Amino acid sequence: MNINVGDVLQLKKNHPCGCNTFTVHRVGMDFKIMCNGCGHEVMLPRKTVEKSIKKIITSDGENK
Repeated sequence: MNINVGDVLQLKKNHPCGCNTFTVHRVGMDFKIMCNGCGHEVMLPRKTVEKSIKKIITSDGENK
């Protein structure tokens, strides 16, 4: 899966604040993503993030 810094991920489950879109801040073995609703930053393993992605919106604005 090709995910870059700056991409917006729409996940299957909502964050407790109610938003389900996250911006990618770090890519590697772990992903650092930030909630677009409340600004909370979370570090999660790559496997967990890739499994919970519903849609990828690139930094260019196109859907993958």
